[in-house]
Amino acid sequence: MHVIARSSAALLALALLAAMPQAHALSKRDQAAVDALNTRMQAAEARYRAGLVKIGNADPAGRTEVDASLEDMEDIMAACVKQKGCSPTTMLAAYKRLLKQNADLASGDDVPEDNDEEGLAGSITADVPEAARAAALLSADGQQFVKMVQYNPAVQAGIRRWLTDMRPSLIDTFENYQYLRQTMWPQFQRAGLPEALLFGVMAKESNGRVHSTSRAGAAGPMQFMYATGRRFGLGDDGTGFDTRYDARASAAAAAEYFNERLGTLNRSIELSLAAYNGGEGRAQRVYNTSGGGNFWDESVYNQFPAETRDYVPMVIAAAWLFLHPKEYGLTLPRVDARPAALRLTKPSSIYELTICLGNGGTREGFMRALRNLNPRYQADQYLPTGTVLSATTKIVGLYGRHCTQGQRAELAHTLVMSDASSAIVRTGPVTPVQAEDAVYEAESAGVGSAVASATPVRSKPAKPSKPSTYTVKRGETLTAIAQKFQCDTGDLAKANKLKAPRFAIKPGQKLKLDACEG
Repeated sequence: MHVIARSSAALLALALLAAMPQAHALSKRDQAAVDALNTRMQAAEARYRAGLVKIGNADPAGRTEVDASLEDMEDIMAACVKQKGCSPTTMLAAYKRLLKQNADLASGDDVPEDNDEEGLAGSITADVPEAARAAALLSADGQQFVKMVQYNPAVQAGIRRWLTDMRPSLIDTFENYQYLRQTMWPQFQRAGLPEALLFGVMAKESNGRVHSTSRAGAAGPMQFMYATGRRFGLGDDGTGFDTRYDARASAAAAAEYFNERLGTLNRSIELSLAAYNGGEGRAQRVYNTSGGGNFWDESVYNQFPAETRDYVPMVIAAAWLFLHPKEYGLTLPRVDARPAALRLTKPSSIYELTICLGNGGTREGFMRALRNLNPRYQADQYLPTGTVLSATTKIVGLYGRHCTQGQRAELAHTLVMSDASSAIVRTGPVTPVQAEDAVYEAESAGVGSAVASATPVRSKPAKPSKPSTYTVKRGETLTAIAQKFQCDTGDLAKANKLKAPRFAIKPGQKLKLDACEG
């Protein structure tokens, strides 16, 4: 992973260098500006290294120093791209040195002591490739997208919405995407498509929730309809799993779809997005009848439904913010998403793992990350020992610390296995006792006979008989019902002809319990 990051940095340097105009002679003013940027980069690098030392010494100020230095580097890279005579190769040398240090830290060389519980130093060093990526977005990939779209009042209105009432959704999308990026971005990269387009579509379609399903039947992170998905290789893979929910497969299909549309719609991102949302047939007809008009031309724009007219600028707006967050005062969260395999040492479910893992320095814990990285499994599905889940290095570390044994592991298991219905106490019918018996019992307890004679005695509850059917209540899942009646989820699904892996049920549905013990 780190070797790839270093190679990417080198390639990025070449790309940036090629993109910059070559100046044979600089004015004193330009040379002074270049010298100032070089000095700033050296100072930021020194500040970063000093921050790592503080982290190693358990100084809480270290994290602040490192974050600030990375932000300085991003600002300097952005300024360098715009400054005549500034060499991106020189600027990226600092990144390359830090990337090497990141690789050394990962291999155990000169690792600062990890004094905080959640592995702070590891998460800090993981930010370095992310900072380099931010610089790249401002140049090669970013400029590709910026040149393909219009930045107009409709897009600005979309940016306003993303930065106000929809800001939480944008932040959620970014966090979800960081975990999925390693599987999704290469599909667009190989297709020659900008990463910003991938992010923008996912932000508007699903907020990066892999299991998202619309009322119309669109499914997965890229929200493919069933028929369209089949055209691009998505659907049932033979095991009952719908690959529209697979991040890698859906990204590859989306990349193929957009390249197909761009090829028939004069390389127009806007029209291709309109086809993605409103139907490729409609988009092609509008394009043909308008003589190849631009999406923003009134005669073209008004032929699309209101939903599509809203969709196109909103996707572009999300992509724009992905490329230029700092210009809008948008601080995107840093996510340590380094991939790792998690092998279960005892049966568990994603719900149980979510509880025992804790927050681990994140806002909302790891349930969404685990679900997105393992789309074949339901959150409440119990997985046997030895199951290998896709995870991150942080998740694997927390699992070994909190989920294999100990109080938190036991508590998580208790909470997941708890059955709310068992809290309801059922009693049998009230049975009156003989008057003389009541008087005797009352006198023995020191109570007057008049009170005792009016006090009934309740019999022990009768053991309930085994039910043959069960009516699904709101919010229940098949796995929860199987646990309630002590039967296997697969057997229960088979008896009721429910398809894996989702085992979809709805409130009011009657299930046969023939496979259950009662």
